[in-house]
Amino acid sequence: MTIRALIVDDEPLARQSVRRFLKYHPDIEVVAECGDGRSAVTAIQADKPDIIFLDVQMPEMDGFEVVNRIGVDRMPAAIFVTAYDQYALRAFDANALDYLLKPFGKARFERALTRAREGIAGGLDKEATQRILRVMEGAARRGSYLDRIPISKSGRIVFVEVGEIQWIEAAGNYTRIHTKGRSHDVRETLTSLERKLDPKDFLRIHRSAIVNVLFVKEVHPWFHGYHLVLLEDGQKLRMSRYQHEVAQTLGLSGRAPNKGRERPI
Repeated sequence: MTIRALIVDDEPLARQSVRRFLKYHPDIEVVAECGDGRSAVTAIQADKPDIIFLDVQMPEMDGFEVVNRIGVDRMPAAIFVTAYDQYALRAFDANALDYLLKPFGKARFERALTRAREGIAGGLDKEATQRILRVMEGAARRGSYLDRIPISKSGRIVFVEVGEIQWIEAAGNYTRIHTKGRSHDVRETLTSLERKLDPKDFLRIHRSAIVNVLFVKEVHPWFHGYHLVLLEDGQKLRMSRYQHEVAQTLGLSGRAPNKGRERPI
């Protein structure tokens, strides 16, 4: 029996590692490789793989969103590829989950593949897949809030302290992080980055914007149910009319602003 495999990872070297280890298994055929979540959804629907090596952290659409888009009942057997810390990995192991921690070696790869084979042979446990998703999302929220964000600049890596971030905006395929007088682009979606930030400090005020509450000066009612969030440096951001809980968290001011810079998100 030939097992059809799909490799999904935004890092070419990680995809190459999976393919290299699969060469030792002639009964496994790699039917496709994808570098992003959207392509992965299309490939799962079109190629009907038996097993998927799925990166958790990808730009535009991460591994969580891929599972949600396909639906647990229609997902193939999954080996999650992750860079989560050891706290999260202990949670995975406690629930008998399959994962590969980057960078992974052949021995760990073989153990995860053996579990996946057993799952395919015995029929996929959809409830177990749901538990996988819940635990991974929970681990991401509880144990993986970032203190610093690595950013690639001119072939080197610089780190931005999370406490220095004033606000974050979606910028095409990137996320733009704003600190005092500077901005940095990160190749990651706003939704993916939001999961890694402590919700006590960072609030999603719009589908395209997150603010650090420590830098919020005022929140003003605006037109048609919207609000304007005024930051300490004068930057204005429009809050979605549907973010009522966020508005209550920040508090409202009765004055309509007429100065400062408004970012028309």
